[in-house]
Amino acid sequence: MKISDFNLIDNLLCYYSQDVLDSLLMDRTTGRNIIWATDEYKELGDAYQPEREIKASDIANYHSGVIKPRIVKEAARQQERTRKKAEVFTPSWIVNKMCNAQDEAWFGYPDVFNSETESGWVTRQDPVQFPKTRNKTPLWKRYVDLRRLEITCGEAPFIASRYDATSGDMIPVADRIGMLDRKLRIVTENAADEKEWLEWAFRALEATYGYEFSGDNLLIARINVFLTFAEHLQGKWNRQMSENESRRAARIISWNLWQMDGLTGTVPFGKAPEPADDGYYQMTLFDLLGESEEKEEEPEDTLCRIYDWRLKASQKYVSLRN
Repeated sequence: MKISDFNLIDNLLCYYSQDVLDSLLMDRTTGRNIIWATDEYKELGDAYQPEREIKASDIANYHSGVIKPRIVKEAARQQERTRKKAEVFTPSWIVNKMCNAQDEAWFGYPDVFNSETESGWVTRQDPVQFPKTRNKTPLWKRYVDLRRLEITCGEAPFIASRYDATSGDMIPVADRIGMLDRKLRIVTENAADEKEWLEWAFRALEATYGYEFSGDNLLIARINVFLTFAEHLQGKWNRQMSENESRRAARIISWNLWQMDGLTGTVPFGKAPEPADDGYYQMTLFDLLGESEEKEEEPEDTLCRIYDWRLKASQKYVSLRN
């Protein structure tokens, strides 16, 4: 089965409410919706210009085929985005190698989740083994709480490997290799019951971050992460998310996967902040200011905001600048 067999927006709205889509369209920095930030759709009319917000009415129902994964687009459109934005998507076997290297460094041994083949992998069937520790917090919980960030995430293949971004082939849930997929596998193998599973699955989601410039890619990434969470829940407990669970997941994702110009740290086309005295900003995931989620500022004068779920506060994201 391929991702081209599905309409992404229709598939989402078939099982989840309009509120979920509305939440996945939100830009938490501006308090408005994410913007298109690409001229690919401008011939469709005023509503699709790069600076305009993406509205649900412009991508759902009659317009539900407007936004689609890169692999489904015509070759000419793929090449144009590669030429203009250097947009090249990574094959899943390379994603797996990179994620495996990251996990080998943390666990201290190779082949934690799978063994690599020439252009793929074979999933380990036995539960993941954690090194022994005297720490009171179980290592599996510490692993789930690790903050992971995918920069310029595109459709978020390093976070949620629902399909191979270069072939469009769907990947079975048990064989997925994204950073969130690995965390959710750990939760599934270690949680004692459904209540504990939900607690730590949401913590896994809260610890997973990514940013992207183009609004269409970002929305696809958010939907992929949302559906990844839903598919792991379905695989473990044989049920869909409840309305409250789906709204909670969508809210987390709308904070954790945000729209940003990686060179300025602002929303696309926003005003870049003045450089520091030494000429650059040190990149960090959290520039702790202790400001509440409700305090909003104009996007043209501020850095993008993300959320620290452990501190329950939004923070400015400080990006490296030359």
